[in-house]
Amino acid sequence: MPDQNTTRLPILLVSLLAPLFGAGCSGLIASATDRFADNLTAAVLEQDDPALVRDGLPAYLLLLDSLILSDPQGAGVLAAGAQMYAAYAVTFTGDNDRAKRLSVRGRSYGERALCIKHKPACNWDAYDQDGFVEVLKGVDEKQAEVLYAYTISWLAWIRANSDDWSAITDLPRVEAALARLLEMDRESQRANVSLYLGVLNTLRPPALGGKPEVGREFFERAIELTGERDLSAKVEYARGYARLVYDRELHDRLLQEVLDADPHAPSLTLLNVLAQEQARELLADADEYF
Repeated sequence: MPDQNTTRLPILLVSLLAPLFGAGCSGLIASATDRFADNLTAAVLEQDDPALVRDGLPAYLLLLDSLILSDPQGAGVLAAGAQMYAAYAVTFTGDNDRAKRLSVRGRSYGERALCIKHKPACNWDAYDQDGFVEVLKGVDEKQAEVLYAYTISWLAWIRANSDDWSAITDLPRVEAALARLLEMDRESQRANVSLYLGVLNTLRPPALGGKPEVGREFFERAIELTGERDLSAKVEYARGYARLVYDRELHDRLLQEVLDADPHAPSLTLLNVLAQEQARELLADADEYF
């Protein structure tokens, strides 16, 4: 069985909704329908009641499915579907079997979006790791949004299938895709990409290939880039790095800062409320862990 740490693969994936529908994606989203999606997603991110979002999101997923059926070659709506299914599958289902099914659909949408925008990616499964990295080098900034959507939907699929070693073996490819996104240094993606790289580098202790100090640098960069407004970065820093190196002082300080903060922030309220829920759970079992 895979290590239980693999279930951490990002638990707060709802954070991925913001970059796709933010100001940095005008090339992908331009129609009146997509503006509706933009406004609806903004409303979701501003919500401070996670239960309301959990109950309401399935209707939005069905809407995205219908839009994709109407425009099966629309990379923008496919990317939106990939990210929304990923977020819902691992954040709101509470049912691993459902999470697996939904994450498969999300990943499929992400694959289709990237294939439309970058033809060499249509046959990525046929490449070894070196060949995969070579194809990644051909992805440019015009295709960054769909690469991001695909990568995050892939992460969600891995998280949902963390009991399967064949899924875990995809992690080096996901890390390579995130590294490529980091190279492109898009403002709308910097913080989230840094956060995910922090998570990936702290999934394992050093003896098993983990790089906790590299992860720490990514976590701190994510916190800095959001001006400490994204509370999930501190939660993942505590869960990933502080627990891995058994730094109780850092762990408790980060989580207490999360609980003391006002969760209401533009495009971050829902994520921050979820982060505070997780902070309470982590503090509650800290004595047992440490």
